[in-house]
Amino acid sequence: MQRNLLISALLAGAIAHGAQAVEHMDATAIMFDAEGNSLGMVSFREGENGVLITAELEGLPPGWHSFHLHETGSCLPDFSAAGGHFAPLGNEHGLLNAAGPHAGDMPNLHVAEDGRGMAEYFTDRVTLVPGAQTNLVDADGGAVVIHANPDSYGAEAGSGGRLACGVIELSG
Repeated sequence: MQRNLLISALLAGAIAHGAQAVEHMDATAIMFDAEGNSLGMVSFREGENGVLITAELEGLPPGWHSFHLHETGSCLPDFSAAGGHFAPLGNEHGLLNAAGPHAGDMPNLHVAEDGRGMAEYFTDRVTLVPGAQTNLVDADGGAVVIHANPDSYGAEAGSGGRLACGVIELSG
């Protein structure tokens, strides 16, 4: 009896501190432009301390672009279907905003002169774990959107039009 109580207490403590029964989870978003051309992929890998996001893209305009996680897993009929930035905790926009950031606010993405962009970001503001409040792939899904302009990191994004979109889907 005491052994069962001890095991139950240890499990409850592990769950309370964010331990997961699943060692890791993966997801991907295949990115498309407005004409339906594939631009590459954004991958997500859940770890013990958060999610590693890796972008490998091509065919984008050179320069800095806003890179955001959006609230709805849809890019059709146009990229506005992805909704606003993923903000399940109600924070305001902006990595430098004292009342922010949204869970979906990411650092800007740089695209080289040849149209290729690569990046790795790590965040503990989102998860792929089912049932969690900050789950990117909840009932209505999630999306990645790349915008025309760099993000201001302040209360107003200033990110401009949506250049690319991809729906986040669990792998395997």
